[in-house]
Amino acid sequence: MMINALPPALIMILGGLLVPLFKGRARQALLLLLPVISFINLLQIPVGSHWILPFLSDQIVLGRVDKLSLIFGYIFHLIAFLSAIYALHVDDTVQNVAGTVYAGAALGAIFAGDMFTLFVFWELLTISATFLILARRTERALGAGFRYFMVHVAGGLCLLAGIIMHVSQTGSAAFDLIGLGTIASWLIFIGIGVNCAWPVLHPWLTDAYPEATITGTVFLSAFTTKTAIYALARAFPGTEELIFIGATMAAFPIFYAVIENDLRRVLAYSLINQVGFMVVGIGIGTALSINGAIAHAFNDILFKGLLFMTMGAVMYRTGKINATDLGGLYKSMPWTCAFCIVGAASISAFPLFSGFVSKSMVMEAAALGEMRWVWFILLFASAGVFHHAGIKIPFFAFFSHDSGIRCKEAPPHMLLAMGISAALCILIGCFPQYLYSLLPYTIDYQPYTTSHVLAQTQLLFFSALAFTLLLLAGIYPAEIRSINVDADWIYRKGCRQIYRFSRWAFDGINEWANRTFAQQFTSLLAQFFEDPGANLQKHGYRLLVETSGIEGQHEQTIRKISIRSRTASYPVGIGVLLAVLILALTSMLLFLM
Repeated sequence: MMINALPPALIMILGGLLVPLFKGRARQALLLLLPVISFINLLQIPVGSHWILPFLSDQIVLGRVDKLSLIFGYIFHLIAFLSAIYALHVDDTVQNVAGTVYAGAALGAIFAGDMFTLFVFWELLTISATFLILARRTERALGAGFRYFMVHVAGGLCLLAGIIMHVSQTGSAAFDLIGLGTIASWLIFIGIGVNCAWPVLHPWLTDAYPEATITGTVFLSAFTTKTAIYALARAFPGTEELIFIGATMAAFPIFYAVIENDLRRVLAYSLINQVGFMVVGIGIGTALSINGAIAHAFNDILFKGLLFMTMGAVMYRTGKINATDLGGLYKSMPWTCAFCIVGAASISAFPLFSGFVSKSMVMEAAALGEMRWVWFILLFASAGVFHHAGIKIPFFAFFSHDSGIRCKEAPPHMLLAMGISAALCILIGCFPQYLYSLLPYTIDYQPYTTSHVLAQTQLLFFSALAFTLLLLAGIYPAEIRSINVDADWIYRKGCRQIYRFSRWAFDGINEWANRTFAQQFTSLLAQFFEDPGANLQKHGYRLLVETSGIEGQHEQTIRKISIRSRTASYPVGIGVLLAVLILALTSMLLFLM
């Protein structure tokens, strides 16, 4: 079917590559118009598969449109537009291009109908995101960007290996339900898991996101992990292993976020916590749980983006982001403080805020599936996220002690982006039916039941009470100026030790080999071939003497042989014999290698 539209990713990617040609207000206008034009283009694409091209013995599908891809397409365009507003002050070509291409790559991945197209946009996500980290141009950002790139290249290679094996086994590259059961499916599963920030595979997120640029972190919080959530919902719904992975993701970041001093790193841990709810929902695999996972991904992009925006505004005005350096900013930045509180209430699932109407769907699905332990872990995680994101972020940044910092309010364009995000968080929380109508499955779910509202209110009230009592008693973990490590110990500390051991071991072997073969052996060969005939006679006579036990003046005989051989001529056969021996030795060495 012919349609008057372009592939969903094309406008953002090509438009991003044209950004360097524009300057000043023209560039700002382009960055704002690109997501708007791309969204209008998306609305022209009917449900179905489009732009199907032959590829080897299969085909590639550049646009597969259904309710699952559409809802991600809507929110990706929205956050790209809000991020562009937030970043209007940025006149850095690298950031402008990387952010736009990054959003386009995410759109290309979620509308990909085959796994080869998915892989191309998957890798483009990695490349563009790396530039958003490197664009900060600090030593720590350089290291974090390099580690981010290497981890995601490894994950991409794992994904590619799985895709090639899967296509070879099934004869189809279609990106649909895969499920676990083969080596190929496990490789694809793990490759997606890297981008999803599964436990042990997650340190790239908490390492890189806080080191990215102020505006780059807003982009990063929206696309990589949510594209992975989409891929899991498409290929692995109902996979039981995801329940255990997601429950771990929801729980473990709480312990690190509570002791973390860098508030953007607190939000990075919180992001993993929220993605855990989505992974659990996909793993349960019911219509309610998958709808809950998708709805929570939609809401998380908004409220997590809002929280990163508020912390970015604080960092932009003060140059500081550690909890120990901030406090009392509600006097200087009241609007930013208010928007931060809206984001905190949303992520904490307060009634009338967006998190309340999506997080509860996953927990309800776990309860209906008689997964009491999963429900309990998610309940614990809900209380924990209120502690580290709902209370800690606004409290230490805007209240707590008065740091004495007096600064300007955030720029108007930042306030506009934060204001729209905050309004949407409240709108979705008050009128969830509009979000529910976009979800993949039709269900009749009512979040505002008396029991649910009361239970959630009690949970939040007692969590706040616990935080207050711990703080007043001096038991709450102190904010320490340090870098906390968890699984990233493997490459921050462990790999350094492995490198030192390898350097000691292999450098020693290399030194011995260089001394033995490159110096001593070559020196002996050079001495031998100065006079090969005499050396053969001399060393042959010495060997004969030593093995036969002949006594006499053999040393004097050897010297006579040496003197005579310098003036003697040798038959051609001796040279031939030496050549044959050298060839035989070379052949033997080649065979052994």
